[in-house]
Amino acid sequence: MKVFEALNWASYFLKKNQRDENAGELLLRHHMKLERAQLLGRMQEVVPSGIQSSFVFNVHKHAAGIPVQYLMGKEEFYGRNFFVSEEVLIPRPETEELVVGVLERVKRHFGDTTEKLSLVDVGTGSGAIAITLALENERLAVNATDIAGESLEVAMDNAKELEADVEFLEGDLLLPFIEQGIKVDIVVSNPPYITEKDYEGLSTVVKDFEPYRALVSGTSGLEFYERFMDELPKVLNERGLIAFEVGMGQGEAVKNLLLKTFPHANAEVVLDINGKDRMVFAEIG
Repeated sequence: MKVFEALNWASYFLKKNQRDENAGELLLRHHMKLERAQLLGRMQEVVPSGIQSSFVFNVHKHAAGIPVQYLMGKEEFYGRNFFVSEEVLIPRPETEELVVGVLERVKRHFGDTTEKLSLVDVGTGSGAIAITLALENERLAVNATDIAGESLEVAMDNAKELEADVEFLEGDLLLPFIEQGIKVDIVVSNPPYITEKDYEGLSTVVKDFEPYRALVSGTSGLEFYERFMDELPKVLNERGLIAFEVGMGQGEAVKNLLLKTFPHANAEVVLDINGKDRMVFAEIG
């Protein structure tokens, strides 16, 4: 089987099974260890038999529903490759916009001095948010928490691979900081926000393979944000910044929760590139 034949077969097979036909190219590039331009330049070459077997096997696995990122063991986020496994949520492009929003507001709210700022990423998963922020702004002293030790192992592997200086703590939301009496300047989180009802309607690629604990909040979808309102005042310094990713239609509700907790905050809902409410920021002090 030549490269172009492998791609044509995968495209047809995945389309027939109602999967993304472009996944075939991603998998073939992964197995052949080639960039896209390199692959396109080798269309007439024969795929080595061992690679062909692994490629066909993984195309069948993706057709069965396993996300292509788990099959490759990685996903790109903010221009860097992150290890992923079924213990962590696959980083989404929309979350890159949350990172951009944090970086912009750090500069605006705290000024351009070189003074260190403490930041915690709550529910870090793969560590994509925490690690990216640490690498993009050396002024940030970044901590990351997760309730699942299995997730933290993936995040720590990513930090080591990308040479990011991040401190990881196992624990529920901000409790590790409350218990130790630690105050921080910035809290960032992409918590579970899908309702139990909406979860049932998710694609099987998401529902059957990505971790339930990282997706589902409860009956309202706001449960984790409501818990944050109890914990944030105990952890945040007088001058602080809060950044949340939210589900579609949750922006105003989360903004109102923040304003009820911090009446003098400058809180705003920010739309993502697709025009959906995706981020809520609150600048305090």
